[in-house]
Amino acid sequence: MMDIKTKMHECHLYNPNKPELMAEQHKCIAKFEKFNSLPFDANKEKEQLIKECFASCGENCFITAPFHTVWGGKHIHFGNGVYCNFGCTFIDDTYIYVGDKTMFGPNVTIATAGHPIEPKLREDGYQYNAPVKIGRNCWIGANCTILPGVNIGDNVVIGAGSLVNKDIPSNVVAFGNPCKVYREVNEKDKTYFFKDKKIEDEEL
Repeated sequence: MMDIKTKMHECHLYNPNKPELMAEQHKCIAKFEKFNSLPFDANKEKEQLIKECFASCGENCFITAPFHTVWGGKHIHFGNGVYCNFGCTFIDDTYIYVGDKTMFGPNVTIATAGHPIEPKLREDGYQYNAPVKIGRNCWIGANCTILPGVNIGDNVVIGAGSLVNKDIPSNVVAFGNPCKVYREVNEKDKTYFFKDKKIEDEEL
């Protein structure tokens, strides 16, 4: 018989309200709970707490509180230099992978958990999880929602307010509800950083 942890991480239906599972989850949440109450400039303490609570975390990561997570970061993997702005919510019932130098705007939600459409299963508390993978050097705009099982490539920009329900390839700009690829990152982006604003050497 398949154990509940395997069900959690391999996209099977399971009941998250099992006492042994809830006990472990509550310990993880309690350990991370301190993060959101720390002073804004307590950077070393915050960094240490993230490293202790997350599944893995590289160097020079910065999360602006409040940051919400349902497993205290136990299933979150950060590369180096990841940045999260205010109010991000990572539903880490299974694994969330984030590559180096990726940035999240305010109020981004990553959901790995889903609930069956069949009413009786949902009423009985069943859910399933699918991991989310985000590549390196991405910019996820404010108020985006990324759904279970989504893979986002490297060097991707996701426009603010997007609902990402399908995979997004590397080196593109994508946005919308549902999120769709708008264009590839191109040579013009090496000259203009915003509308008709040119990148000037003295500013770099």
